[in-house]
Amino acid sequence: MPPTSPASPLAVLPGLSNEALTLLFLGLAVLTALWGFERYRTTFSRFEFGLAVAVALGLLTVAFAPGLYGTIAGLLNLESRFILIQIFANVSFLVLIFYLVSRLNANKRAIGDLTRSLTVQQASADGGFDERTLYVVIPAYNEADTIGDVLSELPDRIHDHVVHAVVVSDGSDDATRRAAEQYEAMVVEHPINQGQGGALKTGFDIARQHGADVVVTMDADGQHPVDQLSELVRPIVADEADYVLGTRYRGEDNSGNSITRQGGIRTFTWLINRLAKTDITDCTNGFRAIRGSHLGDMTLTEERFSAPELIIEARKKGLRIVEVPVTIHEREAGETKKPKLGYAVGLARTILVTWIR
Repeated sequence: MPPTSPASPLAVLPGLSNEALTLLFLGLAVLTALWGFERYRTTFSRFEFGLAVAVALGLLTVAFAPGLYGTIAGLLNLESRFILIQIFANVSFLVLIFYLVSRLNANKRAIGDLTRSLTVQQASADGGFDERTLYVVIPAYNEADTIGDVLSELPDRIHDHVVHAVVVSDGSDDATRRAAEQYEAMVVEHPINQGQGGALKTGFDIARQHGADVVVTMDADGQHPVDQLSELVRPIVADEADYVLGTRYRGEDNSGNSITRQGGIRTFTWLINRLAKTDITDCTNGFRAIRGSHLGDMTLTEERFSAPELIIEARKKGLRIVEVPVTIHEREAGETKKPKLGYAVGLARTILVTWIR
């Protein structure tokens, strides 16, 4: 009989019978551990390092002690250990995907914060604090055809408050900024589009820095009538409210909204009333007034669907909320900037997230 060759060290290990497969898992485990070590040296992220170590240990277990997975699979009534390994692998990938999504969102928020911070610095420092002031914050994205008409109609004073207009051009690629600068308005420009909510936050920061007593928000497309500003602000000036919301459903709705959109507004309004114990009729109206001293109390993170967030945050912080009838006109020019797809989903997400947090 020919002499038998000595057994390979890998062949006697209580692991996989296939040496090549064992070496593959061993190599993957080493590479994963080295990646985690390098990432920790670079970013000192404990999550990344911990995830790499966990995956490396899992690979080593598959290579050298697959029987452990068989035992666990038996306890879980699974047909084979390979099903259990697939479950572990899928869970690991899901965790990694969620981590990457969270990192992307964190980076997006950081870029947004930086963009707004740099934009706020564009505002002039002189505020005229000797008199009571009312700041009208107008977010504008490609509204060169209408912003001038809105600004030209603003009065100099409302209820003995000096009126200051703040136009936040939200990454416009038309002449919005130049059109607004022809009037007595403070005009700033986002270098990157931040959405209506992001533009409002920039305007709020500017108003707070200038000590605004009352802050009004209105659209740049001419839908909100300037001649109704006095009635919108009156409850705050009379100390009857801290947050005043204009409502087309107790006033006049000439917006031309479809039946579907009107039904959606009423549905989401009903949802907010049930969740936040409010009594409003028009949750998406951007024609509103807020007491300036309460702006810093509200946590505002939403960039696209800010109207429900403002209402729920005002309710959470104990602000006195009042609705006043207003008229909403059709856009004077251009097209709506509201997304046609996902608008209802975005509103629902904003309502639920703001209510829970």
